[in-house]
Amino acid sequence: MRLIGFAVCPALLMAVAFAAPSSAFAQAPKPSSVVGYLGISAPTTPSVARLLDAFRLGLREAGWIEGRTLRIELRWSEGRPERFTELARELVQLKADVIVTAGSQATQAAKEASTTIPIVFVGVGNPIGAGFVASLARPGGNVTGVTNQFSDLNGKWLQIAREAVPGLRRVAILWSPADQSSAVSFKEAQESYPAHGVKVISAAVRSPEDVDGVFDVLSRGRPDFLMVHPSPVIFFHRQRVAEFALRHRLPTSTGQRGMVEDDSMMMSYGPDAADLFRRAAVYVDISKHAGRVNGESIVVEQLAARSSAHLLGWTTARIPRYALGGERRS
Repeated sequence: MRLIGFAVCPALLMAVAFAAPSSAFAQAPKPSSVVGYLGISAPTTPSVARLLDAFRLGLREAGWIEGRTLRIELRWSEGRPERFTELARELVQLKADVIVTAGSQATQAAKEASTTIPIVFVGVGNPIGAGFVASLARPGGNVTGVTNQFSDLNGKWLQIAREAVPGLRRVAILWSPADQSSAVSFKEAQESYPAHGVKVISAAVRSPEDVDGVFDVLSRGRPDFLMVHPSPVIFFHRQRVAEFALRHRLPTSTGQRGMVEDDSMMMSYGPDAADLFRRAAVYVDISKHAGRVNGESIVVEQLAARSSAHLLGWTTARIPRYALGGERRS
């Protein structure tokens, strides 16, 4: 794990732990504390449930007891990102003390719903490019959180793809123009990959209605490899993507380890999402004690990437050594 910026976040954590009794940082949590949670999909699968469990574990480690010192208001878009606006407004009306958001579209909705309630994002791939923060070291405003910086990983994803498919010439990227982090990452890949002799095939998904059409795009483009951005719509329909890829013997990768764990993708490279959600609980604790997000002091945290792989009808020899460095299921 590494922190972006100067040694400000550790100092803040020390202040929370050792402030004088008269300080607001030392006040005991109130039973009426409300944490809003704006997520993509209800925890009906082990990989999604693991993320919520990690967040709850982080809260317990920070001294919060769900049902006694705080309650969590859960809201899910269920693959319909346009619902985030309505759900975010609900959390504001409930007077949530802090709102935790999963991904760029949930964060955008919460940011538009309130400029005063602290917003802690999780898994936003490019918070600066998305306009959520001014910088990682000094976010500003009422938004901060834990990033996976997907755009920083484009080079590594290409390296993994070239090892998985010797002679790689065509890479398809399943992305979402409606997700700002996904859009920034796709643009960077589109501009940089051709210099390495790799053509980029755009497979854009804006809504659930686009999923069938994007399969036609992939069939016509005949890519050698498929990179998948875990935007809300794509994540919700990940099993359909997996079935298509397996049927066409198309190797896949993503930045979301959970999509490997639930057999959706062949391999992943990026931070473990469970670590992101567990760390987000620390930001909830700081924000609640401080009464607001102080954009000058609560830095955006970036966790180190990890790899994992799962064999979806492919031989071990086709899995890059980077992916086999992580947990492999067979």
